[in-house]
Formats: sequence, structure tokens, C-alpha cells
Amino acid sequence: MTLRGRLTAAFLVVVLGPVLLGALFVASTVAAVDRSRSTERLAVAASTVRTSVDALCQQLRATADAVALTAEPAAAAAQLVGRGLAAAVLITDVAGQVSYVSPGAPSTPWQHCAGSTEGTMGDSNGTPTSPVRALAAQVDLHDRAGTRLGTVTAAQRVDPAFVARLAAVTGVAVTLLDSGASAARVTHTTESRDVRDAVLAAAVGVRGEQVTETNEGRYVRRLGPSDAQPLPLVLSVPSERPPGLHATLVGAVVLAGLLAVLAAWRLARVTTRPLAELAGAVDRVAQGDLSARVPVRSRDELGRLAAAFNRMTRETGSYVAALTSNRDQLRGHLAVLGDTLASTHDLQRILRVILRSAIGATGARAGAVLLVETGGVLVAQCTEGLDGRWPAEEADGSPTLRVPVGVGVVGEVAATGEPQRGRAEPTEAPTGEPRCRTYVAVPFAAPPGGATAGLGGPSGPVDEAGAAAALGVLALYDRLGADEFDDDDLATLRTFAGHAAVAVDNVRVHEEAQRLSLTDPLTGLWNYRYLRESIRREVERASRFGRMLSVLALDLDRFKDVNDTYGHAAGDTVLAEFARRVRGEIREVDLAFRQGGEEFVLLLPETDARGAAIVAERLGAAVRDTPIAVEAYAGPVQVTVSVGIAVFPDHGSTGREVLEAADDALYAAKAAGRDTYRIAEARSDLPTREIPVLAGAVTPPDGLPRAGQPVQAVREPGGPARSDPAVGVPESSPAGPSQARPEPDEDPSDSATGGARAGPDVARPGSGGGASSGPHPPRQSRGR
Repeated sequence: MTLRGRLTAAFLVVVLGPVLLGALFVASTVAAVDRSRSTERLAVAASTVRTSVDALCQQLRATADAVALTAEPAAAAAQLVGRGLAAAVLITDVAGQVSYVSPGAPSTPWQHCAGSTEGTMGDSNGTPTSPVRALAAQVDLHDRAGTRLGTVTAAQRVDPAFVARLAAVTGVAVTLLDSGASAARVTHTTESRDVRDAVLAAAVGVRGEQVTETNEGRYVRRLGPSDAQPLPLVLSVPSERPPGLHATLVGAVVLAGLLAVLAAWRLARVTTRPLAELAGAVDRVAQGDLSARVPVRSRDELGRLAAAFNRMTRETGSYVAALTSNRDQLRGHLAVLGDTLASTHDLQRILRVILRSAIGATGARAGAVLLVETGGVLVAQCTEGLDGRWPAEEADGSPTLRVPVGVGVVGEVAATGEPQRGRAEPTEAPTGEPRCRTYVAVPFAAPPGGATAGLGGPSGPVDEAGAAAALGVLALYDRLGADEFDDDDLATLRTFAGHAAVAVDNVRVHEEAQRLSLTDPLTGLWNYRYLRESIRREVERASRFGRMLSVLALDLDRFKDVNDTYGHAAGDTVLAEFARRVRGEIREVDLAFRQGGEEFVLLLPETDARGAAIVAERLGAAVRDTPIAVEAYAGPVQVTVSVGIAVFPDHGSTGREVLEAADDALYAAKAAGRDTYRIAEARSDLPTREIPVLAGAVTPPDGLPRAGQPVQAVREPGGPARSDPAVGVPESSPAGPSQARPEPDEDPSDSATGGARAGPDVARPGSGGGASSGPHPPRQSRGR
């Protein structure tokens, strides 16, 4: 068979098959729906008939009970019949003789609600041999002593009006048969004469509550007689199918077939000729002849196919050349990136090289590299080409790209770990993201088994499922030519994202190594190595700006007893808790160090001896007042601390000298009974330098070194230097906390004006403070 014949046959099958199936489906569906709806109507009508007959029987029983309960049954019967509660009342004695019957009572037989008949016109089984004239309910009549006197029967006529009421209530046609044993005769009916015989004939073959259909299109159902409904009834409803449905469907199928034949012939004729030309051109291209062309004879799909084929052959050569060029360019970018990764730990520089290489490799107009920071926010580390892409309402805000994780495109990429690419709709304006037409975003996470794990920490953040969470997102916007980014761009971007992950991991490994080399692993405070560097730096700063620097040497009293009594694990717990309390009592600018064992050092910039004494008092109270709980033992561990204080430049001209003076003062505090502090002795051989202050600033009469004009110290034998009879530092002074330690960010002139001051909340020993004491996050403090 030729192509034209196959196309014609296929088109006919495709068109006529669904048409035929649709016609059959419509016909069967309409018939099924019609039968289902008619069956449902008949079921509702049958339920309504049972309810109506049962209600009538209940009314008749109530009427008979009312007559039987009265002293004068005949009078009560006449009254109830007059009210319309029954058509007649029949009273008989125990012998069956009628003692009273209502005037105008319907003739027998009466059909009892219980199923038996009343009258002489029934057979031996109680089945009436003539049409039922009334529906009755019977009760026994008793005297006051309970002796049965006879029966009371209340009846209601079963006539055409009764049947019409049932038809009106149910909404279907109702037929009352002569008896329950035969359907050949009709007593009363609401059926029309032209369908009555067909309904009766269909009712003869119905068993139980089945539904059958007549040739005239009516659905028939038998009802009763039964215990709940003693009347033999037939219910019927007309069919709702539209007339002439099958003829209409056949005509539609025939017409569709004729049109399909004509359309198939025309389609096959128009299609085959250009396809032959296209097949010849394809063979030439397959042999390597990219100059093959197909004549475009029309503007339909075949014409567009021919034009597309011609365009494809023209662009194939340039596409191959472009692929070669892009491959060489990608090799160059990867070489530059490799050199950068190997030569520097500058994260900004590395990420910028990665971003520029990704933009060059994919042809994007703009891009950004974002890293996840504390708080679940993506913050751009470097951007390219984002100027003028911010939403209008954010044009005056911060130029830094900040996107919460889970919000917008890059936020969702970071949250799900799945890359995304596509075209942004003009109506979409994610908060914090730049405007763009197309985008591609790829997450990057720390490589599994990264070098960070070798330093005792995880190689990167981990989500709830235990998988490596995203470190950041590499996003590119608006590819050149307004085309969307394709899967090749996504694969390329994955490669650069992998390099970004390695770069971030390496930089964080480097920073972690630096941190571990300068911090104490047990307490998290700076170690002795960083102490030497910090005290030299702080002494140089204090000397340059004419400020004071206090050094506190701390030692836990009898700490060896703690280790010997509770064990070294408990001792480690005590040291860690002590370091935590130290951090809570100092400012953010103060530095805390663990010098070794149970010895610690504090550097308090811009703090004189009085301020240092206040800090020492607070540290002693913080350790003394709250014992340290150790989980492995029943009770807490009570410890105290001794503190030695030295001040630059009063107790030394170099960091080493000041630290040695603080250590000497610590030994003095130990000798004085522990759990106290001592201030180093002032050295007379130290060179002094006058610090200019305002005329109103004077040294308080407490004998402690102060910032400002030096005072003439009076030294008693065996006692500390003082300027008046008061010796030492008072336990509390109204001016103490407010004149002790200036904040480092205060202006020097302000400090000089008011003396050496501390912040407004220094008098609160429990106020939260933080120190630059290792990797722990600093807490804000306004000083003391």
C-alpha cells in the first residue's frame, strides 16, 4: 500500500473509530442514566406509598383505640367519624355479631392493615375475591375488669380518590389491582388508557421489587401486598429518553464517515509530494552534504518543516564551530580557576573568578554567588551585572543581595538542594531578588568527607535528614539572545558550583585551623599563644593613645583538691563553667585567656585599677555565690577564685612586665587567704608620662591608680600606696561603677572630662556581657 493509501486509512480509523465509539457510548449512557433515574424515582415512590399507608393505618388504630377506651363506644365512634378520622367504625361482640356500624360504611371486603380481610367476600385464606373497598384497623374491646367484650374496627375507603392522593404524593402513576393474586383486573388507576394495558402486562411478569420497561417507554414496579403495605399496587413512570435518539446518532455517524473520507483523500494527496522531496534532502545531509535544500511550496506545517530543515543545515556548520570555540574557552576558564584555587585563600577573589568563568561559559548577562549565613539568610558574596536590575521599591535600599532561605528562586534552591532553571514571569517579583527574564540557579554543598571533618568538625552544615545542607547558591540571569538556559548550561554550572563548594570548604578549613591554633579546646577561650600576641598589641595601643590597660591574673583556689576528690572529668566541667561565667562578667571588647591549668588572664582595655577591682569583685561573687553542678556527683562543687591586678603603665612598661606584676599580685591574694584580689605594688622605677586632662578631673582619694593626672601616693610600711588614710578599695562606693572603666568607643576627650568611666549598667553583677574570648559568639554589653 502506498503512503497515500496508508494515510487515508489511518485518518479514517482515527476519525471514524472515536465517532462510532462515541455514538455507542452516548446511546448506552443515556439508556443507563434514564433507567437509573426511573428506578430511583420508583424506589422513592414505593417508600412514600409505604409511609402513607402506614400513617393511615396508625390513624385508624388510634381511632379504634379511642372508641374501645370510652364508656359509650357508639357515641365515640360517631364523633370520630364525624371528625373525619375514619370513614366508618364497626363494633362486634364476642360472638361476631355486629352491635354497631357507622351509617354509610363502605361495603366489604375491608383489607386489614395486618393483612386479613373483614367481610364475607373473602376466600378461606383471607384473600378478597372482589375488589378491596376499605382499609381497616381492628382492636379488642374490654370492660373495666379486663373481660373481652368484642372488637372495634375503624375503616377508610379505598376508592379512586384514595388512589389519586397516593399518585399526587408520590409523583408517579398508581394502579390498585383487584387482589394480590392476579394482575388481570384493575380496581382503580391513574394510568392513561393508551398505556394501561401495557403497564398491566408488564406487571404480570414482575417479581418482588424488580423494575421492568414496557415497549411504550414506561418503567413498571409492583408494590405489595405485604405486612407493611397490604394493598396490591403497581407504580409506573415514563421514560425520559429524547425521542429519535438512535436515528440521530446513526445519521451523525454516516455524515462523519463521508466527511472523513473526503478529508483523508485530500490530506494524503497534499502531504506525500513534499515528504518525498524532504526524504531526498535528508539522505544528502546524512551523507555529509550540508548544502542540501528543500523547496518551500506552502506555508503550512510541511512548508515550515522544509524551511526549518533549510535553516538547520545552514546553522549546523556554525554550531559546530561554536562548540569548538566554547570548549576551548571552557578549558581556559577551568585553567584560570585551578590556578586561583591553588594560589590563594581569598574567598572573595576565588568566588569572583568562579562567577566570571560561569558567566563566560554560559553566555549569561549577570550572576551572583550567595552563601548561607547565620539566621538562614543567603547573602551575596560577589555579583556581576546586577546594576539596574533591582525592583523599584528596593532601589534606595541596601545594594547587598539578601534572600531568606526558602523564599524566591535562590531561596528555594538552597532549601531543597535541587537546581532550577526557567523563565521568570513579569508578574513574579520575589522579595530581594533582581529582575530577570531567564535564570538558572544551582546549590553547592561541602564535599563529603571534606577536610573540615579531619579537624574535628563536620565538613559542612547538615540538614534534619542527615544530608549535607547547601553552603550557598550560584545563580545566573538573562542568557544572551533572550533564550532560556538549557541542560548543558545547567551541567556546566554544576561544575563551577562544585569548584565553589571546594573553595568555600578550603577557606573554612583554613579559618578553622587558625581558630584551633589560637583557642583552648576545653573552655573556648583564647590560649597562651594568642595571649602573648594580644597583650603586646593592647600595650602598644594603650601607649599610643595614652590609655590604661588592666591585666587580671585569675587562679582557681585549691583546684588540685577538686581533681583529687571528684576526678579530672569533674575538673574539666568546673573549668568550662568558670570560663562561661568569666565571659558573662566582662565586656565585648575585653579579652579572656586560659594561660594553663586553672590559671586564666583577662585584658581590660581602657580600664584603670578601680575598674579592674570592680571586675575582680564581680568575678569572685559569680564563682563563690553559685556552686558548680557536676552531673556525675550528687552535690555541687564549691570553688573560689583569687585575682591579681596590674595596670599599664603603672605596674610595667611592657606587656611581659605587667603580666608578671599581675602574677605577683595573684600570689599576694593567695597569701592573703584566697578568694580575694590584690593590686600590684606600684613600681617607683617605672618612667611616668603625664596624660593631659581637664582641670576639673581629680584622682579619687582611694589610693588606686587612675587615668589622668598622677597623684602623690603615700605608702605605709607593709601597706599599699594611698593618698589619704583610706587604704585599699572599698567594697562599695557610690561613684565606683560609674567612674571605673570607659568604653573603647568613647571619645578621648569625653573620657578625660569625666574621668575613667564605665557603661551605665556596670552596677548589675548579673548583666550579660561578652568577650572576645575565642570562637563563642559575643554578647552585647554596655560596660559596667
